Amino acid sequence: MSAQTTTIVASKGSVRATFIAAFLSVALAQTAYAIPGALNGTFAAEFHTSGAGLTWITAIFEIGIVAFELTFGLLGDMFGRKRLMIGGSLLVVLGAILSAFADSTGFMIFAQAVIGIGAGLLFPIGLAMVAALTPDPKRRARVIATWAGFLSLGAVISPVLAGVTHQLFTIPGAEPGAPNVFSGWRVAFWIVAAAAAVLVAISAATRDSSAPAGRKLDLPGQITFAVGLIAVLYATVTAVDSGWTHWQVVGGYIVGAVLLVAFVVIERRSAAPLLHLELFKNSAFSIAAVVAVTGMFAFLAICFATSISMGALAQNPVWVVGLLFVCIQGPAFLLSPLVGWLIHHVSPRWLLTSGFVLIAVAGFWLSTYRIGVPEQFGGTPWTAFLVPLLVLGVGFAATIGSVTAVAINTVTPQQIGMASATTSLMRDLGFTLGPVIGSAVAFSVGAAAFAGPIVGALQGAGLPAEAVAGLSHVPPLAWLSGWDGVVGQFAGEMAASGAPQDAVAGAVEALTAAQGDIMGAAGGSLGGGFTVVYVIAGVAAVASALLTLFMPNKVNAPVDDAELAASVKVEA
Repeated sequence: MSAQTTTIVASKGSVRATFIAAFLSVALAQTAYAIPGALNGTFAAEFHTSGAGLTWITAIFEIGIVAFELTFGLLGDMFGRKRLMIGGSLLVVLGAILSAFADSTGFMIFAQAVIGIGAGLLFPIGLAMVAALTPDPKRRARVIATWAGFLSLGAVISPVLAGVTHQLFTIPGAEPGAPNVFSGWRVAFWIVAAAAAVLVAISAATRDSSAPAGRKLDLPGQITFAVGLIAVLYATVTAVDSGWTHWQVVGGYIVGAVLLVAFVVIERRSAAPLLHLELFKNSAFSIAAVVAVTGMFAFLAICFATSISMGALAQNPVWVVGLLFVCIQGPAFLLSPLVGWLIHHVSPRWLLTSGFVLIAVAGFWLSTYRIGVPEQFGGTPWTAFLVPLLVLGVGFAATIGSVTAVAINTVTPQQIGMASATTSLMRDLGFTLGPVIGSAVAFSVGAAAFAGPIVGALQGAGLPAEAVAGLSHVPPLAWLSGWDGVVGQFAGEMAASGAPQDAVAGAVEALTAAQGDIMGAAGGSLGGGFTVVYVIAGVAAVASALLTLFMPNKVNAPVDDAELAASVKVEA
């Protein structure tokens, strides 16, 4: 097989700066992504965020990445990756500054969308830049493992950064229960903005690369894919608060399905497709792509369930949630050299299988805990989460780098840019589906379980039937994160309907007396919902492990080292 000279590497620019920028960019992008995960409880309290709102804050970042990642990889191939690295860094600067100023759920969602687009540029472009400089498969496997380690480093930094800044810089209100004068977590985003500014300077010194041969813009493919995917994800998130039969949910799924089918048709007929579907004729690549979705879905679903249950529900401080996430992400960074060695010396099938089995063990283990209830009221102590989350982290360490290395090392040199972007897309799609599907399941199950107890608690408080009917539709998270707002709105509606002031005061007093029962039922119901998420994640991880058994025992690059080296052309 003869490789075509398609990868063009500039002779100017620093190779060292290129590697530094690639590793720093993925760490930075992952840090920006994971900070909100440690702050879900804080956002719920400060912004009075609904279940869908918390999901959007987490998911909108990944939606921007997934929807445009293939296009970013294409643009890098066509016009050079260096300028896209700089552009992505600038967008992270902007998005981080906006996040630091966010004062509502909607503003934070917008800010995270901006960072998400910037990170969508950084994730595939950095990996493609270092892959272009390492044509040797053995060295590339080690580089990819290091890249994955820095990805995990970013995920370790983020909860520590969120916890430390929240602890050190928060200025509480003058009165107990009053809003903070300043919320320290905002400093974390200023630090991200500063790091992104440094990355802009480093990126300017990198060595550019591209692979323009046969690459053209595919606007019909981009539009149908992006809009179709966003429609499906929008429908799923909307279902969190509105239910699965709401017209927006049903309509979103219909529009999404039609557009995604149209995308496949367009790509099959396009002379220069956004996604070369023939990549999936390679069985090793196809299995790696599928398990990247299902396995990373399992991983992120467990992470999201832990973040919500230990933060917003169990009401642990930010530093506790941060420490738990260090247990999750720390092993991937610490074990990256070992994983890099194992990728080349052990069958990737067994490495991936073992990793997904560990993720499954963690999911099933956590599903046995009583969650959604603070420890002082009988909930599982946060310390009990340390060991299963370490198991989860080791499983993630074994899979995140190896699945990427397998995918890239099984394609031809001219397909490296496409494979890099496609693998990142599939991985990030799994990351997106974790919180989106996890929240839809958890909040739906929680709302169903809450329906009986809330009616009983409201009736037991002696509220009139019309008040019971209205308040019983308030979702459990709204009671937990915005009690004063729920009670205030209820009192306002009673007064507006002509109820006497003493009747309004009596109803508020009755609600206050039943607060313990209502809050306990809300937390327990949502805890049960997230227990279901842990089980689903465990099942998905088991399915991923089984799929890896069908991978070839030994995965080799399809061309030899000489051909790979000849495929890289150095230009001035």
